[in-house]
Amino acid sequence: MTSRLLCAAACALCMSWNAASVSAVDADCDRGCLRNTLDRYLDAVIKHDPASAPLFVGFRQTENATVVRQGTGVWKTVTALGKVQRRYLDPVSGHAGYFGIIEEGGAPAVATLRLRVSDRKITEAEWVIARKDAFGPNGPGGSLFNPDSLIANPPPERVVPKDARLSRDAMTAIANSYFDGLSTHDGSIIMHHPGCARVENGTVVTGRGRGAGGGTGAALDGRGAGSGTTDCASNLEQFNVSLVAARRYPIVDEEAGVVLGMVVFMRRPGTTLRRNLLTEWFFIDGSRIRTIYAAMYYPPSEAPVPNWPPYEGNWPLPGADAAPATNR
Repeated sequence: MTSRLLCAAACALCMSWNAASVSAVDADCDRGCLRNTLDRYLDAVIKHDPASAPLFVGFRQTENATVVRQGTGVWKTVTALGKVQRRYLDPVSGHAGYFGIIEEGGAPAVATLRLRVSDRKITEAEWVIARKDAFGPNGPGGSLFNPDSLIANPPPERVVPKDARLSRDAMTAIANSYFDGLSTHDGSIIMHHPGCARVENGTVVTGRGRGAGGGTGAALDGRGAGSGTTDCASNLEQFNVSLVAARRYPIVDEEAGVVLGMVVFMRRPGTTLRRNLLTEWFFIDGSRIRTIYAAMYYPPSEAPVPNWPPYEGNWPLPGADAAPATNR
């Protein structure tokens, strides 16, 4: 018994040391370091020059869940950052993120970027990009997309006072309550402010009901709340999601009061609507969700998504793409 207790204690100490070592490596890059690394990467993408970014020898990048090699994909298409640019930093996890508009030869796109930094090298880049003619609930070109609306209703830029900041675990749990509410079709589960707004690919979808289309949508008030009768917890009873799967929370920016959730919406059995690969930026005030900004993509059924550990292709659907559906 004594030997087993000593062994267990030693194992626990070893696990604690390993966790501390990993944390120390990631924490070696503070907020300033992460911001600088993110900017260097974005500059390198705009210049189409991977060699000018501090990339790890085993650097891996995906765009809408597809692995791309250096010099292709956004390394070729992105020519500038757009009128909305937000950067979020998490020295604890070693991640930096960008949400906003990118320009691809004059055509705007709404994008989320996740970067992982270790030992001051970029090891991972994950892009989720919404473009004008992307596949959506109503087929090709049927996705919500409105960069002009995002310019009119941008995410807040703020620093939360230290005495008002929540713990990382609390912030993640609050964000996770949103996905639980979607999976159970019960908005009362969601820890939200009444009137909480949701902005999908730039389009404000709260305050006017849920539906497809690319209109300007409602406007947000000064607090980031939506107008009208619906909010981020409304009308979930018929929402076509059977499970919010592959949940990840790589960025918890305590200073900004922001959590990045990355998930896959799995549809109800027997429906033809494609899965949805989403990035959700949660803005949290007073232990409740105030606003959600999303960049999303509807992958074909044979594509592995999100294609990142621990979900490397664990969520494909069988069979070929079905005919486009009109339900959402």
